[in-house]
Amino acid sequence: MALDPVKQVSGTGVFIPGADIDTDRIIPARFMKCVTFDGLGEFAFYDVRFDSETGVKTNHPLNDVRFKDASILIAGVNFGCGSSREHAPQSLRKYGFNAVIAESFAEIFYGNSTTLAMPCVMATAADIAAIRAAVEAKPDTVITIDLEKMSVTTCCDLEFSLKMPESAREALVSGRWDPIQELIDNDTAINDRAKALHYV
Repeated sequence: MALDPVKQVSGTGVFIPGADIDTDRIIPARFMKCVTFDGLGEFAFYDVRFDSETGVKTNHPLNDVRFKDASILIAGVNFGCGSSREHAPQSLRKYGFNAVIAESFAEIFYGNSTTLAMPCVMATAADIAAIRAAVEAKPDTVITIDLEKMSVTTCCDLEFSLKMPESAREALVSGRWDPIQELIDNDTAINDRAKALHYV
């Protein structure tokens, strides 16, 4: 089964402040008891979205009604650091995010996001500040990430270049972003190769 290529992602954005946002902040460990990843979205950033004593919503950006439909997460340095839990990108995907723009990413988080067809692209601090200002001034600003041109454009004429590892970019634009599906698609060739090996 061919996977859909990911060449462009468009949507509105929300900026999550702070550097070194780790995977435990993205999805607290107590919510990782699930057998599948279904339902993880509601727990994304749970401990900073809700007061621990009262359960009342905080002033976290994800609680701001202006950004309720945002599908592109904007962040700072070293996003997704800490534990290697794949539940973190899964929770963001289930929440409704289709891409992340940040200054830099933790490597394992980056890889786990790519296998979900959720591009993680890097921009300079100045460009992050500019797109943050744009979406906070006008929350319905449409952001388009183009993985072929490696650029971001917005409906308010903001444009800047992006970076990402070529291996990840190629996997996304060619529709080869899920290694498990790659194995399934090549099952016959794998079995034929195994039969040809004298030690299998």
